[in-house]
Amino acid sequence: MTFISGPAEGPATPDTTVLEGPHHYGFTPETAEYFRNHPPSGHDEVGDDEHPGRVVRLDRNRVLVAGPAGLQHLPYPSHGPAPVTGDWVWLGRNRAGEPAVVGILPRRTSLGRKRALASSTEEQVLGANIDVVGVVVPVDRPLSPNRLERTLVAAWDSGATPLVIITKADLADLADDVVGQVMLHAAGVEVVTTSAEYGDGLDALMQHVPAGGTVVLLGPSGAGKSSLINALAGRDVQGTGPVRAGDGKGRHTTTSRELVPLPGGAVLMDTPGVRGFGLFDAENGLQDMFADLEELFAQCRFADCAHDREPGCAVQAALADGRVELRHWESYRKLQNELAVLARKHDAAARRAYQREWHQSIARAGLSQRAAERYRHEEGEVRGKGRGRKSG
Repeated sequence: MTFISGPAEGPATPDTTVLEGPHHYGFTPETAEYFRNHPPSGHDEVGDDEHPGRVVRLDRNRVLVAGPAGLQHLPYPSHGPAPVTGDWVWLGRNRAGEPAVVGILPRRTSLGRKRALASSTEEQVLGANIDVVGVVVPVDRPLSPNRLERTLVAAWDSGATPLVIITKADLADLADDVVGQVMLHAAGVEVVTTSAEYGDGLDALMQHVPAGGTVVLLGPSGAGKSSLINALAGRDVQGTGPVRAGDGKGRHTTTSRELVPLPGGAVLMDTPGVRGFGLFDAENGLQDMFADLEELFAQCRFADCAHDREPGCAVQAALADGRVELRHWESYRKLQNELAVLARKHDAAARRAYQREWHQSIARAGLSQRAAERYRHEEGEVRGKGRGRKSG
């Protein structure tokens, strides 16, 4: 790592330390400043063996990390939270002197969903430090408005900027119709139309990604994400597979989330095809996605309006005169109920975990107390036998 330090004597000067990081993976001057503001845990200054890095991919037993010297496979951190693709990390050495991830910086944005198991109340973080969430919509299959809205809610909630990317525009004459439908159901979100086959729309897409920024693609299998990545990267970095004619579904050619450097300094995060997108603690995203309904809520006569049959309900009035589609309202209610159910499950799970820990602590305390009493009893017997031998 290269350092440029100010004079040791004289008036205080701004920190001019230059941190060398993985520039091909989004390391910018702003990122370097973020690292300076978050030094390795327990350190006031950055050591000679500590460097900025970024998690490129998670493998089963190792983490692929990009650092100033290139890519390297490192073991998972021995303590602290588990890293995810896109994390900014401090690279250094562990106690054995081996190269290791020694710290994970706070995530500026985080894209997550509820884990796939129906009974789960945990979040699965798909990626971190993302600037743009590209929701991929192919034109060669029917549009699912509910799926689109659900994914956009998660995109808004991540803290990144949502973007709808329509793919395969060269395969159908219905592209204009799909664009119209998408704009209707994704109010407030920019829409770009692309064709990986002919390179159409790629420049327009990249105009939405800041310099050195990271864009993630979300969409079902066979949506054309891998072809789009290859077109953006200018080389074959992802395998592509055929799409079944019967249902429009494709093979999972992408099996893990991975960062792909793009010409010009931006970074793309590829993700496997997502069949479902369970929301997790996405109230803010829900409000952003359904901002039109949030405005109506404030116009209701009663502050605690349930938006059902109450007099003076602005939502019911908008439904009656066609300003709000019934499907749009039902989609909002469905997602709202889903989040409420998850919150109740999560609270119940937290209560059960607390009760288990409480009972375990009581049990440990009881065992410790019994062990102490047994120890005192045994010590008393030993001392008693000792006194008996002396008196004899």
